[in-house]
Amino acid sequence: NACEAMPQGGILKVGTRNLLAKEIRSLKLEPGKYIEITVSDHGTGIAPEHVGRVFEPYFTTKPKGSGLGLATVYSVIKNHGGHITMESEVGKGTTFNIYLPASQKPIATTDETPGDIPIVGRGKLLVMDDEDIIREFLYHELTDVGYDVTITSDGAEAIEQYEKAKDKGGPFDAVILDLTVSGGIGGKEAISRLREIDPKVKAIASSGYANDPIMANHRKYGFRAVVAKPYRVGELEKTLQDILKPKR
Repeated sequence: NACEAMPQGGILKVGTRNLLAKEIRSLKLEPGKYIEITVSDHGTGIAPEHVGRVFEPYFTTKPKGSGLGLATVYSVIKNHGGHITMESEVGKGTTFNIYLPASQKPIATTDETPGDIPIVGRGKLLVMDDEDIIREFLYHELTDVGYDVTITSDGAEAIEQYEKAKDKGGPFDAVILDLTVSGGIGGKEAISRLREIDPKVKAIASSGYANDPIMANHRKYGFRAVVAKPYRVGELEKTLQDILKPKR
């Protein structure tokens, strides 16, 4: 919503803080500790006549909007014992404040996490993602542990690189494919073509959308594994090790 409210760009501020229910008595929250999450944009703002309706199901001012986005946000927060407020001024921007009960459970700790395990990578990897920052991040992280990495920005380029490498006798040992590519071929389409080129391709599906059906049933689509965004480097490296290790 903030991005759409700032079509020419702008500043989006996201903040968090700890507080007690008694510090925000006006919301009539249950006593206890809360986390406040603030999302504030410098966008177009919301018209006064619409302010009181933004959380209503099916209410939208967008030509192709469903009116379910903020209604879903409101429902999820309420179901977790929290609250959400909004302030907006036309031409100046909008601020949402979310209040969620702080968990009282102790943080689970282990002696060793995946990120602590030293991993040495061996193999040739092909990485496809449409975001520059993610491609660069993966390139540096995976190169640093020993992998030979080639990066591509969409499925068409990944298919081309894979086919070239295979024809030259230097095939890729594994492929990481972003499932959603803006304006290009994503991982779902790319894996179908790669399997035609090489039925034994070892592909990992990558996505920031947990509800993508491929993330829940990746083998049905021809992937060997999945890694969720945002990446945990240790988890990604372990996944690569698992699919690359020789079968006994």
